[in-house]
Amino acid sequence: MLNRDYEGQNCSIARALEVVGERWTLLIIRDVFLGLHRFDELQESLGIARNVLTDRLNRLVDEGVLERVLYSERPERYEYRLTKQGLDLQIALTALRQWGDDYLSDKPPRLLRRTIDKTPVVAALVPKGTRSLRADELEAVPGPGAAGSARRARRPAKRPARR
Repeated sequence: MLNRDYEGQNCSIARALEVVGERWTLLIIRDVFLGLHRFDELQESLGIARNVLTDRLNRLVDEGVLERVLYSERPERYEYRLTKQGLDLQIALTALRQWGDDYLSDKPPRLLRRTIDKTPVVAALVPKGTRSLRADELEAVPGPGAAGSARRARRPAKRPARR
């Protein structure tokens, strides 16, 4: 969303920032991971202007990070679901959350843990080919700094079936 051409740079980080580098964009993706899928839910959670949210959602759909799924025909209404590409951003979001918890937060508002045994989960570098946890094996739960509606535990979005 930076609308810049990084001429002379062969950099995947710069390219990724063109898609998800705007603040609201990452917060939208975070909320979809936390189970918010409808426009009004996202708008209420984020307090974002409706036109800005519309622009960001359209861009994420165009880029293949989200897909629009019809949930009502009359009136016609859509919700937003993460694609495989979007689900793969969980690692990046987990790393950002972990960094923020370590350096910017006395009491983390949300914790990520493995569903089956409630073991806390962290972002880490692992050898290529090592199995990592899938989105449906994780849950985000309120941390010691959670307040108000954020105290409700939400499960991250489920990864679509592989084709």
